[in-house]
Amino acid sequence: MRTCKKVFAVLSAAVLTAGVLAGCGSESGGSGAGGSDAAGGAAGSASGSVYYLNYKPEVDAQWQELAAAYTEETGVPVTVVTAASGTYEQTLTSEIAKTEAPTLFQVENQSWLDNWGQYCYDLSGSFIAEHSTANTLSMEGVEVAAVPFAMESYGIIYNVDLLNEYCALENAVISSPSEIIDFASLKAVADDIQARKVELGVEGAFTSAGLDGSSNWRFTTHLANVPIYWEYTKKGITTATSLDGTYVENYKNLIDLYFTDSTCDSALLSGKTGDDALAEFCDGMAVFYQNGTWAWTADNDMSAMNVAFLPLYTGVPEEKDSIGVCTGTGNFWCINKNSTEEDIQATLDFLEWVISSETGISTMSGAMAFNCPFDTFADVELANPLFTSANSYEEAGKTHISWIGTESLPTENWKSNLSSALIEYSQGTGDWSGVEKVFTEDFKTEWENR
Repeated sequence: MRTCKKVFAVLSAAVLTAGVLAGCGSESGGSGAGGSDAAGGAAGSASGSVYYLNYKPEVDAQWQELAAAYTEETGVPVTVVTAASGTYEQTLTSEIAKTEAPTLFQVENQSWLDNWGQYCYDLSGSFIAEHSTANTLSMEGVEVAAVPFAMESYGIIYNVDLLNEYCALENAVISSPSEIIDFASLKAVADDIQARKVELGVEGAFTSAGLDGSSNWRFTTHLANVPIYWEYTKKGITTATSLDGTYVENYKNLIDLYFTDSTCDSALLSGKTGDDALAEFCDGMAVFYQNGTWAWTADNDMSAMNVAFLPLYTGVPEEKDSIGVCTGTGNFWCINKNSTEEDIQATLDFLEWVISSETGISTMSGAMAFNCPFDTFADVELANPLFTSANSYEEAGKTHISWIGTESLPTENWKSNLSSALIEYSQGTGDWSGVEKVFTEDFKTEWENR
């Protein structure tokens, strides 16, 4: 596994959001002249254009604005197209085959690189590779196939003010959020909040654990990382194509807590969306909300809230007062080697500008709320309080949970199988053995069939 530096993925609806910006006469744009002197020395390309297939719907508007600013400054056409939630690889498959294919695309991890490495231009010696402060991804014959651009952390986000209000209630099971140090203490607090929700003025301890396509990735990818992480840690390995399922019962501990101590009945979760969960949290309907640093942006409702992280405690004995939140990245830039030389150079120049110009740095670290692993961001003070919270665990000597599990998930079909099993479990039409099967039999089968 390739690990990355300190502390920062997610998706939305069901259609392609396309932004064709100034000067773009087609999906990947026409020819443009010049480079960006503001890019800290970018030579610029005599001609060429950029077509970025973006993975993250929640920052589509910011990418459109950033691309428009670059086009206005340099005359180089930049198109940003954003894939809908859960459809990125499907969209990339379609777009990469077109005559005017993306010049810039993303992969999540080494496993994705196995699928898309044939398109990767070697970024060795490029500005973004030379200034990266995190580990890049490589493959046979390509020294630098992908460069990470955003570090992320995820866990249980909590409303600090609401949790403090709970702590002040008579007979609260804790007197301070700092007393939540393992699954047992988390469950005791959540159960008590659920029982006293009217007294606290909330509708549940946790937001709805939405299992529709706009939200299920929180549990089929992010939470699924945790039992795999613990199994790998116990075995002293970093990847595998089969699982014993040793810690799936611990996964169940937290899933059950999400389902029972919630704003809604678990039978309704298959129709609950990511937007529902975010709205419930921001409206003060719930104290806890599983998500990541990307959920906070400078222009959304969470920016006005006092928020912090708890780790994803699942009842593993080793976790007690010793772990931090899950930290890593699923955001790597790749340049399409099949693009024209002019478009490749235009894309390299654009990325240099993005990570070195005042406009690029302020947008990436501000409006997008990214923690960017480039030395050009060394002096940036991040506004996102979730980064501060995530880093505080590491500064206190806690071990962050790496993303080795998410990097080992075999296929999108495996995630779909897990989602279906969770839905059946939530509705009572299936039992937990269906979830266990996905982590064991299906995991092995999906790897064998790749």
